[in-house]
This record gives sequence, C-alpha cells and structure tokens, in this order.
Amino acid sequence: MSLRALLYRRPTEPKAIQVVHDEDIYLVRVRRHRQARRYTLRIQAATREVVLTMPPRGCLKEAREFAQKHGGWIASRLHRLPKAEPFADGAVIPLRGEPHRIVHRHGARGTVWTEIAEDGERRLCVAGDTPHIDRRVGDFLRRQAKIDLERASLAFAGQLGVRVKQVAIRDPSSRWGSCSTTGVLSYSWRLILAPPFVLDYLAAHEVAHLVEMNHSPRFWRLVDRLCPNVRRAKAWLDMYGTELHRYGSPRARTEPEVPVNGTRRPRR
Repeated sequence: MSLRALLYRRPTEPKAIQVVHDEDIYLVRVRRHRQARRYTLRIQAATREVVLTMPPRGCLKEAREFAQKHGGWIASRLHRLPKAEPFADGAVIPLRGEPHRIVHRHGARGTVWTEIAEDGERRLCVAGDTPHIDRRVGDFLRRQAKIDLERASLAFAGQLGVRVKQVAIRDPSSRWGSCSTTGVLSYSWRLILAPPFVLDYLAAHEVAHLVEMNHSPRFWRLVDRLCPNVRRAKAWLDMYGTELHRYGSPRARTEPEVPVNGTRRPRR
C-alpha cells in the first residue's frame, strides 16, 4: 500500500449506529456509496432494516446527527410496515391472488401441493418436518412463478416476433422485473402471489422492452397491445404491491426502499 493511501485511509467505521426515539432504540446500518451526494435513509420492508447511505466524504458524526434528526420518521415508517407473515403452519398467503392456508402434513409423501377442503377453503399442503416448511413453500412458489412467467413471456414474445433468451426468477429490491439487452428477463417470484392479470402485465412490460428499451409512447403502445389490463394492474400494484413483500421469513435481500434525502454536501 502506498504512503498516500496509508495517510488518507479512514479508520474502521462501525457497520451500524443507534437512534433513540421515544425511549425506543433503532439500529441503523451505515454504508458509504461513491455516487452518493447526500445522506439518505431507507427502510427495507421485508427485513425491516434501516439503512443510512453516506457520500464518500461524509463523516460518521454527521451521519449520526442526520439519523437522530429523523428518528421520528424511522419509527413511523417501521410501525406502518405490514406485519410479516412467515411461511408457517396455519398462515394464510395469496397464491395467484387467492388466499391459501398453509397446512402441515407431517409424515405425508411429497413436498408441496394445493387442494380445496370440503368447506371450500384453498390449502397449500406441505409434507416433511416443521423446520422445512418455510423453505419448501418458498421453493414451491418460485417454481410456480417460473412456470407462469415463462408461459406469459414466451406468448407475448411470439406476438411481437422477438426472442426471449432466458427467464430468471429472483427477489429484487425495488422492481418487479427487468430486461437485459441480451434478452434475459428477470422477475420477482412474488408476482405469483398477485392476481394473474398483474403477472401478465409485468410479463408484457418486460417483453415490450425487447423492442423498446425505454418508456416512450411507442413502448406503452406495445404494452397496451399485449395486455388489456395495464391500468388495472398498475393500480393494483400501487395499492397492494408492498404487501407482497411481507410474506416469507426475512432473508439476506434488499426490498422496496422508502428514502429520506439529506442536504447535499458542499464540495471541498
């Protein structure tokens, strides 16, 4: 390491700071970002993690002051988040927009399957030991998402005469889908929880990007041509989209973030 690097190297910074508000203590993860121009706070909905982003020349003292100043905002946002719903026996989760109760069938053969009870209740039955319920349900939902999104994407691609190279299923933080210039479409597995018309809209949206890699009027005309429920689906996502992120146990992932911006730091 050069002498200059040694002289200007910052001491090890803490990965998190504490914010106190109304006698409650909130842990805030701190990170630096080379493109940041101001201090920002974000709430990661699924993990309920508070993240403070600092500009490259920011200092920890200012970061603490900024976080503490917004202690009320942190408390309010966390309290307003939907209650988490892990995949556990007895939990009710949506599948293709229909509520399903998770029923543990210990000792049964198989993994996960759906059935309808005599009283009409839709059930998501899970075999195996209790510790594996969350993982098995999560894997099942991802498989179902893959099936539905591949079907919809290939059908829409056929209508436009374009080629889909691959359909990938992920758990992204701030978008429901994406399209690469190489023809790879990526979607959130959580779309399988939404009604089918929502999933179809997102598939049409990403396939249309294979023709128009923008959001121009021509792009939206393509989406409207593929999907008749654009407005309805967008309205549903605006109203209920955040709810989809509360299902399943928190994992190491980033979720929709709600930012609070700080003031821009003056250049030195």
